[in-house]
Amino acid sequence: MRSIQLLLIAITALVLTGCMTTPGYDYTAFRNADPHSIVVLPPINNTPEVIAPYSLMSQVSAPIAESGYYTFPVALVDQTFKNNGLTVANDIHAVPTPKLHEIFGADAALYITIEEYGTSYVVISSETIVTANATLVDLRTGTVLWQHNATASSAETRNSNGGGLVGILVEAALNQILETVMDHGFNIAGLTSNRLLSSESHNGLLYGPRSPKYGQPAVSEKK
Repeated sequence: MRSIQLLLIAITALVLTGCMTTPGYDYTAFRNADPHSIVVLPPINNTPEVIAPYSLMSQVSAPIAESGYYTFPVALVDQTFKNNGLTVANDIHAVPTPKLHEIFGADAALYITIEEYGTSYVVISSETIVTANATLVDLRTGTVLWQHNATASSAETRNSNGGGLVGILVEAALNQILETVMDHGFNIAGLTSNRLLSSESHNGLLYGPRSPKYGQPAVSEKK
């Protein structure tokens, strides 16, 4: 009887855990600042993959623009920093916020750090993972307005062929070949970018002034 009671308690705990959601972000500072324009700084790359910053940077503007903000063209931002002798992301992130505001005239700057990018291999499978975190800072006051992190994996995009053990082995072999000859990181970086920045994502950006949903609660605030 005691064992049954413990089992029921464990099952209840699992069910309750499954129903829990990640706490919503406090958007008070974000709302008070009400930024209209965002300049995205080159990401800091904490991975051994040289291509990681370019892969992510080429895909972050879309979710920001779709969320309702004006975002400065990536090529323009990169060239502006180069013209000022800045080519290393860490040095760019260290530029004082008043100076960034003076150069670009943007309301806020987005600082991104890439923590994972690449494919790991095991005996019968492979997985490409991209993880990044972002911080939005008000360039007029230096106040942190918002922070978030997101990850995506190639495992999420696969569908098992249901062919038993042989089918699983064949599928795993094909996946390893494909992820070896192709840069799956680019596609996964796109998923990560959307999860990280889209206003339609949990704890993502607020709806910006160019969005028809401007002023509405964030996804994580809706009941």
